[in-house]
Formats: sequence, structure tokens, C-alpha cells
Amino acid sequence: MPTITLSHSMMSRIQEINGSIHNKNELSDLLPKMGCPVELNDDDDIEIEVFPDRPDLLSHETMAKAVRSFQGGDSEESSIEVSGSGIRITVDGDLEGVRPIIMGAVVRGVNTGNSASERDSFIQSLMDHQEKLHMTLGRKRSLASIGVHDLSKLRHPFRYESVSSDFSFEPLASDNEMSISEILNSHPKGIEYSKLMDGLDKYPIILDSNNEVISFPPIINGNHTTVSEETNDFFIDVTGFDEIACETCLLLVSLSLSELGGVVESVEVFDKDGSVKVTPNFGAKTYRVPNRLIEKILGMELSDSEIGEAIRRMGGILLESRTITHGSDRAERWSDCVVGEREHVFSMPRWRSDIMHPVDIVEDIAIGFGYENLPDILSSVHIDASPLKSSNLHRRIRMSMRSVGLQEIQSLTLSNERDQFEKTRWPIISEATVISNPITVDHTLLRQYIFPSLMNLLASNRHHELPQRVYELGEVVHGGDNKTRVSWACAESGAGFSKAKGVVQSLLRDLGAPSSSVSFEPVVEGRGPWIYGRGAMVLIEGHEIGEFGEVSPDVMSLFGLRTPIHAGEFDIDVISKMIKDPVH
Repeated sequence: MPTITLSHSMMSRIQEINGSIHNKNELSDLLPKMGCPVELNDDDDIEIEVFPDRPDLLSHETMAKAVRSFQGGDSEESSIEVSGSGIRITVDGDLEGVRPIIMGAVVRGVNTGNSASERDSFIQSLMDHQEKLHMTLGRKRSLASIGVHDLSKLRHPFRYESVSSDFSFEPLASDNEMSISEILNSHPKGIEYSKLMDGLDKYPIILDSNNEVISFPPIINGNHTTVSEETNDFFIDVTGFDEIACETCLLLVSLSLSELGGVVESVEVFDKDGSVKVTPNFGAKTYRVPNRLIEKILGMELSDSEIGEAIRRMGGILLESRTITHGSDRAERWSDCVVGEREHVFSMPRWRSDIMHPVDIVEDIAIGFGYENLPDILSSVHIDASPLKSSNLHRRIRMSMRSVGLQEIQSLTLSNERDQFEKTRWPIISEATVISNPITVDHTLLRQYIFPSLMNLLASNRHHELPQRVYELGEVVHGGDNKTRVSWACAESGAGFSKAKGVVQSLLRDLGAPSSSVSFEPVVEGRGPWIYGRGAMVLIEGHEIGEFGEVSPDVMSLFGLRTPIHAGEFDIDVISKMIKDPVH
């Protein structure tokens, strides 16, 4: 989850914007009530954790606005006034498969600070806000990416078009022109986000009327648009593939700058089909919430004034509370409003993209009212549940394994090719699911076998006393599909084939497999981790369900082990098909 760190200078900024926060301890006491845990509060900084469902709290300015509302000092409407800028963006050419959505805004007269240090702190805060939005709403720039530019260096109108890979311009923080291809292959930002451009033969570019590059989204801005300490007027562009993510990013950056005294102005986007869209749209959204839903979830009855005060603290407005006189007579869902019952109509800021359902409004009411003020009772919501069919089988497997003295462990599903296949001498079951950007050589793919994980566990504990008898019932991935397997490994003196077979027979008996349907066949030499002649496949009615045996010293040495080990691994998905569940 993203965190925000407030230094002394930024704390002063918060106090200046907020007007009612007097010290950082007051802020650190208030934020947890708003749902933002304070991770650190020392002499220098406050570190605040922001949950992903509140992207509107990811900048100091928007957090200050939320705090002001929560304290009751913000009585303004849940929207921002926007005037026209006269600036337009023309979408030139087909960008449907390249990066189809573009939005823009202008914010003029931003107070960036009264000293060089304050202005520098503002720029750092602005960049930090951008990157947090990129990581959360933008999904690492894949759904939405933001460009913030010095408006005084641009000449409108602007054009949004696609260009070839040999198109050149001077990217941010560079003194030389580079082609699109060079940026993607050698520029740090290009290398980092080049995967977003995979498969494209045309690339998106925003140009001004002097044919100067404003931005190459979602990679990097042009060098001449760089925001500096002298910048007070800003142009913001947002491009991407998701309408809601793009709009919310634009609104939040504009809101952040408007909190510093900026005046927000709209930009007209002329699409190639002749349509015109005016952005940003700060118009509030309305939601209808049945009073029944509020009482059912919160476990208490709130008056209209209490609901209105609670939602006002969260930045919204209770527009109306009324009795439904027409509509459906039957509630199909919790959120349906039916004839004769009371409902509330709320206006919420458009930048609160986390509100997607009436239940989200109820959560805001709970936060605004105060969780500490809610009754200390058990939830009245009762939802019947039934166990999954597979849970009975998994429960019996675990009981069987425990009954023979095995201890359950849980390991990572991440593994590597050497552990999975080379050390164990097992074949690849199906195409391996490879991690595209692994951070360590030990975690390069999703495992197909569990046994190597157990061997690594035993190797990590080889200096502890014996016996060590473990098992795992867990997930593996075959060809992109999740499968379930169970494996065990026992490091103990006297470990041998007969003990391994005893575990197998005990497991099959506990699962209810008829002994007449079970058969054993020797494992061919060189296949699997077994000593030749001491490894066997287990079959039920001719279908292989797994194998077991005594682990070869050669395999043990590869894992750094010397103690005799017997082990086995079974495919639970095959077992579930071959053995009838006695519970059903």
C-alpha cells in the first residue's frame, strides 16, 4: 500500500491549507479515524499509510482537503468550478489500438511557495503524487498515465497523433534528440515502460502548434515542457485505456493544484469522428441508498441529520431523504429501493472513484459517524454457506497425513527450473508459467511439483534434530491452470521404501480407495528423484495418481542433504476423479 511522508515543511503546508490543524500530533490522531493508519510519528516526519481504495488521499493537498471536511471546516459543494481555457486538443489519426483516451486540463495561478526550498518541495510533491497515481489508478501506467507541463512554454492548439519509431524529439532530462526506438531501448524510462509499447508499429505523441513534442505517453515528456520553480500555470494531459482511471487522475491532479490557489480551466478534445469532449468534468455524482441498507449494515438507526453530518465529513452532501412512492415493490438486492420505504440521495465528489456501490456510501457514513460510536453487537447479516466439494477431500487428506506423524507446511508457489526439473529429474508436465521479470534466480516460474519445496525446507533445517517429517497440500500451475497436489518428505534414520509405501497405503485407505483398484509399477531408471528399484508409480484402475519411493543420494546431495529420505507426490485432481467421495 502507498505511504505518504510529511516532513516539517510539508506539515506547515498542510496547516496553511487546512487552517484548523495546529500540530502534527493532532493530525496523527485524526488520520486513523479517517481510515489512514499512521505508521510513524517522530520528531522529523509523519508516515501515513493510504489504502488503495482512497486515491484521493495520495497528495498533501487533497489529504488536507479531506481533513478539512472531516473536521467540519469545509462547507463547500462536492465539486469545483471550471471555466473555459480556449485550449483544444485535436485527435489526429487512428489511436484506437495505440492509446485511445486523452483528456486535458489547465490550472493557472498556482501558489507553489514563497521561497526556493518551498517551490522545490512543491515540485517533488507533485512528482510523487503523479507516481502514486500511476502505480494505483494507472496500474503502472497501463490504464492511465499523467503528464504535467509548464503552460507558458507551450503554444496551443495541441495535436494527439501516432508516429513511427524513427520519429525524434528531445526527451525530459536529455540534451540530445532521440528517436522513439532509441528511447524505448536506451532511455531509463523507456526501458522501464517499454513493455507497454509491445506489438505497436505506431506510437502516441502530443504536439503543440509549433510541432514541439509535449509528451510521448505513457513513457516520457518532452524536455522543453519541464516544470520549474518559476512555473505557476500548468497544462495536464492524461492518456490511457480506462475512462474512469483517466478521468480520476485528471481530477485529482487538478484538485491538488486548485488547493494551492490555482484556477481550473477546461480543455476541449476534438475526436477524429467529429465529437467534442470537454475535460475536466468536476460535476458531482449522485447515489440512492435505502435506509434499510444503512441500518442492516451498521446495526443501528441513524437520523437524517446524523447521516447528513456523517457524509458531509467525508466530503459529500445528503441532498434528500424521502419515501419512495413509485418503482418496484420487491427488493431484488440489498441496494434496491422499493415503494413505501425510505431512501437517501447523496452527492459525492466525482474524484471519489472508489465509490462504486451503495455499500461504499454506507462505509463512508460509518467512518464519518465514527466506528467507535457504532453499537458493540454482532452483525445481523447472515449468509448461508456450504463447503466446497473439494474441501471434504482436502480435509481427509490432511487428517490422514497427520495420523502418520507428518507436520503440514506451506511454501511459496514460486520456484525455478533447476529445483523443479533438473535436480528431481522429473519432466515438465506442461508449458511452464514463467515470471517475466523475476527479482531473484530462485523465483523464475510457478511450480509444477511440490516435492522440491519440501527438499529445500529440509535442507534449511538440516542442522536440527531428526526425524523431520513434513507434507504440503497446495497449488501448482500446469500450462497456466491451477492444480492441486500433495507431497510429503521424511528425513529420518531407517527411512526406506517400505515406510514410504506405508504412507501411501494409509492415505489411500483413508480416502476410501478400493484395494482391488490400486496397483503399483516400478519407476523407470533415471526418471524422478528415486533410487533405481526403490521408486514406484501408484495407479488406480490404470490411471497414474502419483509416485513415491526412497530419494537417491545424488538428488539429496544436489539439495545439500545427506540423511536418508523417503517421499512421494500425488495429483489430487486425478484422485478426486478416481475415488468416489464417501461424504456425497
